[in-house]
Parts: sequence; structure tokens; C-alpha cells
Amino acid sequence: MSAAALVALYKRKGRTLSTAESCTGGLVAAAITTVPGASAVFTHGFVTYADAAKTQMLGVPADLLAMVGAVSEPVARAMAEGARARSGADVAVSITGIAGPDGGTPEKPVGTVWFGLAGPSESLTYHQNFHGNRDEIRAQSVAFALRLLEQEGEIL
Repeated sequence: MSAAALVALYKRKGRTLSTAESCTGGLVAAAITTVPGASAVFTHGFVTYADAAKTQMLGVPADLLAMVGAVSEPVARAMAEGARARSGADVAVSITGIAGPDGGTPEKPVGTVWFGLAGPSESLTYHQNFHGNRDEIRAQSVAFALRLLEQEGEIL
């Protein structure tokens, strides 16, 4: 789904959304806000690249980050829930991953990305292993996040 179609969908539903991004550095928010009229549905975009920013801006517990690392299911969930709580949006999506070319490990190779989706009644997480260079991994992450936001009514 394109960002324009997503904005139109959220306008029809009367819903708002926010983003919490790490490895994509605000690319999801940028895609949404390029659409004229996006201000009717988009409330906040949090770019929390550093762990300290995840704690300060989204309330992700520092001990959680220390225990499981930023690129993990519990952190993706906490980021989405923090973005939703702090923005007041109906739905929030989060992205945390390793876009490369460095930073990967055998347990978390380059291309490992976790997503969180927080709505009024529950929060869900998704894991993807993308392939390609840094730009390709980030682009795939943006596309996946937009699809999650499109499908939120069916999955939350």
C-alpha cells in the first residue's frame, strides 16, 4: 500500500497513527508526511536511534535494553506501546533492526528487523530477515511497516 492510500484509509476510518523508528531513521514518517493532508491522521514520529532516546522518548526500560538489546521483540513492543501512549494516537508502529553493513552478529545478522504494532486493545510484534544493502533493508522495512499500518484493523 502506498502512503497516500494509507492516509486516505485512516481518514475514512477516523483513526490516527504515530511511528517509533530506529534503523529507518524516520523514513516511515517521511513517507506518510509527504502525502498532502497527512496531518489529519499522523500525530507524531519518534526517531529513537540511540538506546538512551528509546528510554527518554518512549519509556523503554533501560534494563530491558541492556538485557535483550535494542533489536528484539520486547523492545519493538515497548517502542510501539510507548509511541502510542505518548502520542495519543490510535495506532503506533515501531521498527528496530540492523540495516548494516556492520553491526550484525550470528544471532542477529544484518537484515534482522523487529516491528511492533500497538493499538487500543493489544500489541503485536513481527520479525523479518531482509536481504540487500543498507538502503534496500531500510526500504523493505518501510514497506513492511506501511503494510502493518494498513492491516491493523484486521490484526489488532
